[in-house]
This record gives sequence, structure tokens and C-alpha cells, in this order.
Amino acid sequence: MFVLELTYVASIERVDAALAEHNAWLDSHYAEGVFLASGPKVPRDGGVIIAVGDDRARIEEVVRSDPFSVAGVAEYTVTQFVAKKAAPSLESYRQDLAG
Repeated sequence: MFVLELTYVASIERVDAALAEHNAWLDSHYAEGVFLASGPKVPRDGGVIIAVGDDRARIEEVVRSDPFSVAGVAEYTVTQFVAKKAAPSLESYRQDLAG
């Protein structure tokens, strides 16, 4: 599992100009089952995405394809972790072994 943290590196006006494309990108990865949750940070200086997968290289490829990345308005920090515990509704994502 991954925590993808976005930090805006451009004006909020430039971020907002890429927002519709970013939201469409998010929707496509929700449809693929890669993203579980996402939203802006408070204060709005970036965002957070919770993603599932075992292949860090694949997740980093997904991050590079974000319109925010392409437009140069956000930078990502990718943190991989092993979900050893999970709420009952997320039990299918629990992991027993580190990859």
C-alpha cells in the first residue's frame, strides 16, 4: 500500500487550471482499483492519495502521469507501507508480509 503526498510547487491558480484533468486522472485510477481515497490537505498546499499495489515502480509511473506532475504544479512523495492492520471494511487490503 502507498501514501502519495502531493505538494504544490506553483500558484493555486495554476493548480486550479489543471484540476479538471487531475480529477479525470483520479477517476481513471479509482476505476482501475488503484486508488482508495484522496483529497486536498488542510491548509490547501497539496493533497494525499491512498493507493494499493505491490509494485513501487508502477505506482511511480502512475504518479508521473498525473496532470499535476506533467504541468509541473505538484511534486510527489511516495511512501510504501505494509498494512498489517485494517478496519473491517478494508480487511481485503491487509498484508501479512513485507514485500
